[in-house]
Formats: sequence, structure tokens, C-alpha cells
Amino acid sequence: MFGSNKLSEKSVKKALSTVMDPDLNQDIVSLGMISEIKIEGSKVSFKLTLTTPACPLKEKIEGDARQAVMAIDGVESVEMETDATVAGQKRNSDKLQVEGIKHIIAVTSGKGGVGKTTVSINLAVALKNLGARVGILDSDITGPNCPLMLGVDDYEPQAKDNRIIPAENYGIKCISMAFFVAKDTPLIWRGPMLDKAIKQFLTDVDWGELDYLIVDMPPGTGDAQLTMIQATDVSGGVIVTTPQEVALLDGRKGLAMFQQMNVPVLGFVENMSYFQPPGSEERFDIFGTGGGRKLAEEYDVPFLGEIPLDTRIREGGDCGKPVVASDPDSAVARAFTEVAKQVAANISIQTLAPVS
Repeated sequence: MFGSNKLSEKSVKKALSTVMDPDLNQDIVSLGMISEIKIEGSKVSFKLTLTTPACPLKEKIEGDARQAVMAIDGVESVEMETDATVAGQKRNSDKLQVEGIKHIIAVTSGKGGVGKTTVSINLAVALKNLGARVGILDSDITGPNCPLMLGVDDYEPQAKDNRIIPAENYGIKCISMAFFVAKDTPLIWRGPMLDKAIKQFLTDVDWGELDYLIVDMPPGTGDAQLTMIQATDVSGGVIVTTPQEVALLDGRKGLAMFQQMNVPVLGFVENMSYFQPPGSEERFDIFGTGGGRKLAEEYDVPFLGEIPLDTRIREGGDCGKPVVASDPDSAVARAFTEVAKQVAANISIQTLAPVS
């Protein structure tokens, strides 16, 4: 295909400009993914920098890039280094600027009991396992559960240079009100106090450099949700639902909240989708079937995936060992990982896709 081209940096770029990122609908040269092209005789080496370490199309883009260069006349071998750099969201100067955090992802549900925190924790661990720098902010001030599920519930907060040092486990940084009150002490706070606490968790915590900050929201559409969305730039929202109609009804409310607040909806996750006994091919749709997918289709937003019912999810949450960390090769961990890849891809699309 490229036989008329003399082997040079220009011909390599020309060949690579035929390789598309299907999600972004642009070629990888125009997207700035190609650098450090070197030619040594018949050997070509270059660096491919993806838009996220969680890229679901990584293998395809790598394969297409290698094939394109191998098609150039005179090329006998290709050496490719793959890296990833997450492009940050464009900032609104009127909102809180959280230094070092490229994207804030709000995970919400219209009602409690659908496994939102479980999804938040395993999403965070999956993104970290894929190579991203990740933190989790527990914005459920009056009912915080993230520390228990992440295995950091005994953490005692420390400060350095007047900033709070977050807990860390599995490579995930975490802040929660659970670190600051006794386990059995209820917090009976009005809206302004919730507002202040959430803003402090954003600005007074030493998050370092993060690609993604996962915000585990309380259920519903109340003060905590409004504070987070109004205070800072939220790159997108993930809505967790279950197949039954009552959860879908409340999922619609979560969607409406994001839309009214001009927050891009990254998609729906259907938790507790089905039960499949170990060693069996039979699937039991205990809470119904396909509700989350139908909801996504109804409102023309992405469907991120189904998470099955599995005792390992519950056991991992109870003992601070998320299933994505404790059993990463299991089917349920792979389901969470696929959701993480789709979330990362949709963030890249929001950030980098050309305006049509």
C-alpha cells in the first residue's frame, strides 16, 4: 500500500495516519498519539500514547499501527512502545479548581440498595489495575461505606502542610467522613454542613496527581449531589440501577438530575443483573431482565454493562477485599473491568472527540 514511499519519518507518519481511533473517529497521528519515530535500516520504532490506560481498543489500535508500518516498502521489523496519557477536562473558571485531578466521575443511583458503592469501589480498582491513577471520594457524609469496602476503615487521618493525607489501599486513595467520626456515631447534619464537608474533601485533601477521582454519591438527588455538581467540574456521571422496575424509575431521576445540571452521562450500569450458578450455563434473571439496557436505549445514553449476582462481591465488600482485587480473573471481576474500560473510553470521547 505504501510501496511508493521512501522509508523515512514522513512515510511512517503517513502510514500511521491511516490508523483510526474508532471511538474518537480521528487518526492516531492527528490525535498526537505518535512520537519518537526512529529508523535503523529496515527496523522502525515509535511510541504510541493512548488517551487512557484503560482503552478498550488498545489491542486493535496497536495491531493496526503495527500492520500499517509493516506495509511500508523496506520495513522488516517494527518495535512499538505503548504508553497512555489522560487528557484533562476543560475547566470552568467559576468553579473550584482541584489541583492534580484530571477527571471527576460521579457514581450515583436514584435509590439505595442497588450496589452503588460496590460498583464505585470495584470501578476504581479496575481503573487502577488498567494503569490509571485513581482516588475515591465518599460523599455519602451521613452513611459512608467506602472505607469498609476498600479495607481502610481503621485509618486514622493525618495531615501534612495543612492538607489531609488520604487513606490508600490497592493503589486507591480514599477520603471519607468515616475517618473523622466514631463508627456508631450518627451525623445529623443540615445541608450547609454537608456542603462544607464535601468542598473540603475536594480542596483540603492531598490527592496528588490523579487521572480519575471517583465520587461515590449518596442515593437520591439531594444536597450532596447538588454540592458536588455545582462546586466543581464533573466530567461525567455513571448511574447504577438494577433490573426491577422500581430501581429503573429512580434511575430515570438520576439521569434527569445530570441532564438538568449539564453533566454528561457516561452511561448506565445494571447491577445484580442475573445469577449463574458455578459450573452451570443456566442464567437466572431474579430481578427481571434487560431493564438497564432498555433504559439506556430509551434515553440514548451508553449502556456500560451488566454485573451479575455473585457471593464474592458481597464477601469482598464485607471484608475490604474488592473482587476485582481479590479475584481479578473471575467472570465478575472481568465484568467490572469491561465497565471501567467503557467509562474511560467515554471520558476520552467527551474530552477529545471533535465537535460535529
